[in-house]
Amino acid sequence: MFGLSKVVVAGSSMSPIFNQGDWLIVRKLSGQKHRLKIGKLYLITDPERPGVALLKRLKHTRMEHGVMRYWVEGDNPASTDSKSWGWIESEQFLGKVLIRYKRG
Repeated sequence: MFGLSKVVVAGSSMSPIFNQGDWLIVRKLSGQKHRLKIGKLYLITDPERPGVALLKRLKHTRMEHGVMRYWVEGDNPASTDSKSWGWIESEQFLGKVLIRYKRG
């Protein structure tokens, strides 16, 4: 009804805030205009591996040729993120993290 889903964190790109095995509730961002906010955590599609979802923090936005672009990073400095791929598009955002409801 509200487009909520459960997600289990895999990997360490968001540590120390979120760690392997943490469970999150994510609100799906589909089919409508949504406001993306700097500092919030989002589930995005991996630009290099279609079908793979990644957890990243929105760090910056910029307008380029009339299109809004987004810069995302993991909290772990060793994370693969916009430092590797560059700016991403709004279509790559799948959901917004609402809460962690269980630690693994």
